Amino acid sequence: MYRFLLTPRWFGINVFVLLAIPFCIFMGSWQLSRFEDRMTESRDAKESVVTDGRETPRPLAELLPVDKATSGKQVTATGRYDKQLLVPDRQLDDRDGYYVLTLLRTDGGKALPVVRGWLPGTPDPAKVPAAPKGEVTVTGALQASETPGDNGVSAQGGLPAGQTAAISAASLINLVPYGVYDAWITLGTADSGMTAVPATAPADSGLDLKAFQNLGYTGEWFVFAGFVVFMWFRLLRREVEFVRDAALGILPDDEQHEQERDRPQEKATA
Repeated sequence: MYRFLLTPRWFGINVFVLLAIPFCIFMGSWQLSRFEDRMTESRDAKESVVTDGRETPRPLAELLPVDKATSGKQVTATGRYDKQLLVPDRQLDDRDGYYVLTLLRTDGGKALPVVRGWLPGTPDPAKVPAAPKGEVTVTGALQASETPGDNGVSAQGGLPAGQTAAISAASLINLVPYGVYDAWITLGTADSGMTAVPATAPADSGLDLKAFQNLGYTGEWFVFAGFVVFMWFRLLRREVEFVRDAALGILPDDEQHEQERDRPQEKATA
């Protein structure tokens, strides 16, 4: 009854199944490992934010450009505060408010964006404490330039003068006549009257949509493997039933018509 498994058609089906199942399992396992890696990376990133805050600050030049390894590290820079901007739509402890961003002109001529603190409510320059005068040395956590649309960063345009949606060198360079570092820092201790803004983990190191996409793909690949097994058994059962019916002389109408057409040819040959 099972001799049909040796036919070329079933040989091809069996080879496909034997290759498809391990492939689906491999791809599902790989997607699962990607999700686990992102979980580990997210946990390590959160832990590094805490441990980096205890390290000895290093000069800014030693930690540029900002990457996953240097983001969150404590840096120190010296210069004079210049232009001040407000960054609206920023939450802290589930409260709406805004950042106070001041550009620090360094000895090299370029400016380092410094978040001096956070204030609640809508942006109001009258409520913002003035930046210290003269030469200052600041210490804070190094952060990469923001990208509108990521991590809740607003992509809003047409803001009032003195405001910026994202802390980004690409945005700030259009507001000042000098160069801006492709990085920013948040002070560990906010200036008087403001709340310090905590450092965040590097981009692409959290459990974002991509991580859960990996988890979803894991399930899909294992479902595909199960579907291949299900279809193989369904085809096998159908073929067995066909062979059994043929042995009993019970064939579908189209099969009977084919046999009847073949019989005159057989008689003529005889």
